[in-house]
Amino acid sequence: MDQAALETARTIIEKWRPKKGNLIMILHDVQDAFGYIPPDIARYLARTLHIPLARIYEVLTFYHYFKLQPPGKYKISVCMGTACYLKGSPSLLQELKNILNVEEGQTTKDGMFYLESVRCLGCCGLSPALAVNETVHGTLTKSDVIDIVSQYAKEA
Repeated sequence: MDQAALETARTIIEKWRPKKGNLIMILHDVQDAFGYIPPDIARYLARTLHIPLARIYEVLTFYHYFKLQPPGKYKISVCMGTACYLKGSPSLLQELKNILNVEEGQTTKDGMFYLESVRCLGCCGLSPALAVNETVHGTLTKSDVIDIVSQYAKEA
């Protein structure tokens, strides 16, 4: 673990140390800082907080929010809310899986794209929709997906 990462982890721990039941809050801040929970940081947390490493991974694997792998440069979030689902978001998700050759919660081998499904993007009028990082793409068809992926691949 590099010195900057260690210092970031120390700062987060000290911020939350006085709070009872602080593990989830610490893990949220670690993920916000690194984009995921690096294994060496998880081990450092276990040692510093005097918590078994298994307990930390129990929390990490229980909550869908936490990521154990570095996210891709572009996070693709496919809306699975009711409106999007009924208008075809499952086929968008399947097309993305085929194009990117990943499953939900995985990052492409080149580190470019991370794929996830989310409960709602809050843009039901644009259903079906997906977001790439913070940019929403709506009123999509299955054939639109390749164009969106290609657009971001070119930008990289």
